[in-house]
Amino acid sequence: MYQIKEIFYTLQGEGINVGKAAVFCRFAGCNLWNGKEEDREVADCNFCDTDFLGGTKYTREVLVQECNSLYKALNAGKQKEKLVVLTGGEPMLQVNKELIDMFHNFSFKVCLETNGTIEVCPGVDWICVSPKAETDLVQKSGDELKLVYPQKVNPRIYEDLQFKHFLLQPKDNNNLQENAQLCINYCLDNPKWRLSTQTHKSWGLR
Repeated sequence: MYQIKEIFYTLQGEGINVGKAAVFCRFAGCNLWNGKEEDREVADCNFCDTDFLGGTKYTREVLVQECNSLYKALNAGKQKEKLVVLTGGEPMLQVNKELIDMFHNFSFKVCLETNGTIEVCPGVDWICVSPKAETDLVQKSGDELKLVYPQKVNPRIYEDLQFKHFLLQPKDNNNLQENAQLCINYCLDNPKWRLSTQTHKSWGLR
């Protein structure tokens, strides 16, 4: 069984795949914060902007069928590439190869967003790692490394890892404009990195 907070169809709002239509499947639970506001300041990740508590339990079959039905109902088969984004929380607390294989059986390309503290299971088509400072990074390869910035870490420590794309994303807090300028300046000085913004928040998307 998988504990799922929510399933919805929207446009990817950040990262390399920004603007692409996809079914998002948000897994409940995280290993870096328990989701309770009273514990935020002492959490390993204290700037999370997502509610991942609660949700509904699904069997593997029902979960994949639910994602597929939502995609078919809203997209009507117009898009050749069917995308599902497994996100959280931390999806790798629950995701396994059997689930990935079943998504592939329904012709989905599987994208996964993770904090990188748990090794990603085989078969995932697109891996996005968003590392958190002062945690142990286990997943050291993938398609995009997206660092929310600033954190108590120098982005350069990640540059030798095996990722195709390196992105800096301004931390969304009371200092968002200042954080954005820090990211802009860093990307200008270090062209290996590119800017990622949370466009879905600007346009009212989920």
